[in-house]
Amino acid sequence: MLISFSAIAQDDITVTASPQSPYDSIRSKYIKSYPDHFFLWPVIKQRRLDFELQRISNRKDAMAFKSNKPFSLGVGMYLFELGVEIAFAVPLNEQSKTIYGESNTRDFQINAFGKRWGADAHYQKYDGFYIDDLTKQVASGTPYPQRPDINTRNVGITGNYVLNSKKFSFRSAYNFAERQLRSAGTFVIFASLNGFKTSGDSALLGERQSRFGEDAYIREIKFNTFGVAPGYAYNLIYKGFFLNGTLAFGPAHNWISYTRDDQTKHSTKIDAFATIRISMGFNGDRFFGGLTFASQGRSAKFEDVMLNSSNTSFKILFGYRFKEVGILKKRIWDIPKALF
Repeated sequence: MLISFSAIAQDDITVTASPQSPYDSIRSKYIKSYPDHFFLWPVIKQRRLDFELQRISNRKDAMAFKSNKPFSLGVGMYLFELGVEIAFAVPLNEQSKTIYGESNTRDFQINAFGKRWGADAHYQKYDGFYIDDLTKQVASGTPYPQRPDINTRNVGITGNYVLNSKKFSFRSAYNFAERQLRSAGTFVIFASLNGFKTSGDSALLGERQSRFGEDAYIREIKFNTFGVAPGYAYNLIYKGFFLNGTLAFGPAHNWISYTRDDQTKHSTKIDAFATIRISMGFNGDRFFGGLTFASQGRSAKFEDVMLNSSNTSFKILFGYRFKEVGILKKRIWDIPKALF
């Protein structure tokens, strides 16, 4: 679900015109909004939750635990200043299930994009992973080692603040509620509060204890993270085509607990938090579309192991803007009054 809020509400009976503020005057030269239109678009999307266990003493020695989640097909709309997407998973083919196994997923996300502030809240619960040993190559067509017993839970909220909202719009690149007219960039600040847990019926690394020592017997890992990441975002515009790139990186404080055999240990560490966003496509007055990729990653160290977790999303959409008529001119906060 994508939610975007307008800064001006229209009265039902009278409209009082007021001169533009210097802020709005500058912004109108760089950004165009569509308060009198609603949008429709078909969408193809995929979200994933993966993690990796890596030896700190040998960074090339790592085991990646990957989910096999299918793409989803759906439709989205931007109506009453509210953006909503509904998508349904496409069934996996039998060959994919044989090679990678099958992941059972519950994945919910809600985004809010304002002129200056943005927020992303997510809840993910995945059961079933396949293992990609980065030190070994699996022959083509050969099934990967599979762990249907491993489950993960990832829940959190990430906020961002745009320092140069006069000239830069996240909404133009990620939910098309606006259109960026000229190239511009801005410094951004991200802050994230997140909880991650993974566990299995037996040790996560199983028989690979010769490489990971005592850490191979760990069967449950939990860590909570608070991170702050400054970064930079830029919208490159050329005749309606756009390319957005966003990168932020900063420190994160982790509260970690892990269970090995029947013993649970606790620790706190300072590690890293990073977010990457890329979007490209075309944004015109009527037609718009493109593809977006977003990834948030965080790491936690304990003993001789580093756990790297990431939740990623990929989306392709194409849409069209229609002129609003009748009740469609209302905003989400006007609907109760209009109905009752």
